[in-house]
Amino acid sequence: MKKWISLAALATVVVATASGCGSNGNNGADSNNGAAAANNSASANNSASSNNAAASNSSNSTKSDPVELTFWGDWGGEGQKQFETMVDAFNKSQDKIRVKYVLQQDMITKFLTAATSGGSPDILFWDRWRTSLYAPKNVLHPVDEFMAKDGLNKDDFYGEALKELSYQDKLYGLPLTVDARALFYNKKILADAGINTPPTTWDELEQDAIKTTKWNGNKLEVAGFSLGDNGLFNMYLQQAGGHMLSDDGTKTNFNNDQGKAVLEYWDRLLNKDKVYKVGFEQGLGEGTDAFVTGKLAMQYTGPWMLSTYKKYGKDLDFGIAPPPAGPNGDKGSVMGGFGLVIPEGSKHQAEAWEFIKWWTANKDNALLWAKTSLNIPGYKPALEDPFFKDDPFWKPFLDTLEFAKIRPAHPGYSVMEGDALIPNLQLFQQSKQSLDDTLKKAQTRGDQLLTDNAEVK
Repeated sequence: MKKWISLAALATVVVATASGCGSNGNNGADSNNGAAAANNSASANNSASSNNAAASNSSNSTKSDPVELTFWGDWGGEGQKQFETMVDAFNKSQDKIRVKYVLQQDMITKFLTAATSGGSPDILFWDRWRTSLYAPKNVLHPVDEFMAKDGLNKDDFYGEALKELSYQDKLYGLPLTVDARALFYNKKILADAGINTPPTTWDELEQDAIKTTKWNGNKLEVAGFSLGDNGLFNMYLQQAGGHMLSDDGTKTNFNNDQGKAVLEYWDRLLNKDKVYKVGFEQGLGEGTDAFVTGKLAMQYTGPWMLSTYKKYGKDLDFGIAPPPAGPNGDKGSVMGGFGLVIPEGSKHQAEAWEFIKWWTANKDNALLWAKTSLNIPGYKPALEDPFFKDDPFWKPFLDTLEFAKIRPAHPGYSVMEGDALIPNLQLFQQSKQSLDDTLKKAQTRGDQLLTDNAEVK
């Protein structure tokens, strides 16, 4: 039996990752990362120690007890090992601060309770899209003064990631990871269909999907392109030249020509070209990955799947390309990722900042994090290292991140997308609702949800 059957064991990690990024998101962890952490731990400690030698040597002969910091996160398993590798490296780099990682289930609920009861952690692992929801509650501490004091350059970080960590012109943390969806394609399937290069436009994607789809009577054996994730509508809308919300950010903005272009494209792929069947991947059986097993020619997914495909797809020869452009040449992808923030209730905010700065704003340490976790760090100088430059799998993601956009910062956006847009898109894909009704109903319900959730309570 092939080893890809073991993918069922990874389902929890992958699902948690994807939901964390919204359409995307992830820690990219599998058992390879544990080995990476072990291999890099020793060199990390040496590097971190040398980077902070001056701080260590400046300590007084009479040393005071180090400040103890608590770092909350909800990554367990390999993700926890990755975090602990970074925490250990920081602790060994100096003797003034000691950080302890604490795994928390239902972390946000516990954090909000702790924020009002005096038990707040000092550092929090943070899904960035939450910033617009919780910054108004005054539970996060701005880091602008720390940034200015240390002379950190915002241009060294992805601007979209900083925007997602901001609210009303205040910055509430620094980006730890960045990610975006790109096009994964099976090289053998495309080559067998006479396709030598991945598609770069919607039209090319459609034609390549048609050529690589295989039906056996009424049974779909190989899907040319996956349409299994309705949450990617935002990405397609960008490619069609549109935006999810109006210019003032108060209303939906997809019941228009751009939104119509997306659904017409989906409808053509599903019902005319028949390159995909709704529920195809789920119908293959638990633990069976369609892409790994050669049942899927092309799909959108993120860098968190790289290590999984490399490990479990022993016979899989795949490539990655930036998302194809829309009918008028517009590019689009959604940036997701995580950050580190300081709770307002932390009793050691200055020390917490030193830890965050060490991890996210230092080239060597950001690179250590990348090698340990196989994530793309939010600190751009680290991406100049050969680890990224010499690996062809990273380039398509780095290229995509140059034009990827974060989700709108409206406090009610996630509710609108989850409760108004996605259910209507599902009905459309199941041929239970017309295109016009889908966009109209999603707009009406979506606008109401945006209004109802405009103010954080």
